[in-house]
Amino acid sequence: MKLLNIPNSITCCNLISGCIAIVYALSSNAEMALLWIVIGAIFDFFDGMTARLLHVSSPIGKELDSLADVVTFGVAPSMILFNELNTHALPETLESARFFLPFVAFLMAAFSALRLAKFNLDERQAMGFIGLPTPANALFWGSLIVGAPEVLHTTPWVVFILITGILLSCWLLICEVPMFALKFKQWSWKGNEVRYLFILSCIPLLLWLHVSGIAAIILWYIILSVIVSKKKEA
Repeated sequence: MKLLNIPNSITCCNLISGCIAIVYALSSNAEMALLWIVIGAIFDFFDGMTARLLHVSSPIGKELDSLADVVTFGVAPSMILFNELNTHALPETLESARFFLPFVAFLMAAFSALRLAKFNLDERQAMGFIGLPTPANALFWGSLIVGAPEVLHTTPWVVFILITGILLSCWLLICEVPMFALKFKQWSWKGNEVRYLFILSCIPLLLWLHVSGIAAIILWYIILSVIVSKKKEA
């Protein structure tokens, strides 16, 4: 029973990280909010790994993991986007909608919750994902807001790109597109070619684009997943 509490404790650390990220997002500190989302993602990675290493799992652990993920990878990035839309310059034609427009960001929190509920019931996602994982979606938006402010604030019309991106994210979270997971049954090259190539390609993107490189990596992950999926279908 004590061993069972170890991965659950790590999951709770993920949840706490998400709460801290929300506080920073409310304070208009997107950099620190992103940092705590990243910390939450690290805890999210290790809670599952720990459960597998200790050979312990439980229904409560599965539900707790999803609840933590909703907070860290659903509500926290939605709050970052809410603050961005709330402070973003708008075209004159949209000024009358300034009070309502930022709330569009919370669609992403709702679809993240739906994606996690589907994941818990979908037996096809043992070694891969169907739809975009919530941590990837959260890291994309957090790194984009933090890493590319000069691009986002070039013109008031960028708000349309943000809203379109939010709606696209909502679709990607629940779509039926297979996406690979960074889970290794064994460490040899054969059978893990896509995973190793993806990891190696992340390094130059981070060195070149820094924080916004995380957003580029997530885009590359989506594109690569689609390519691999199409090859398997052919």
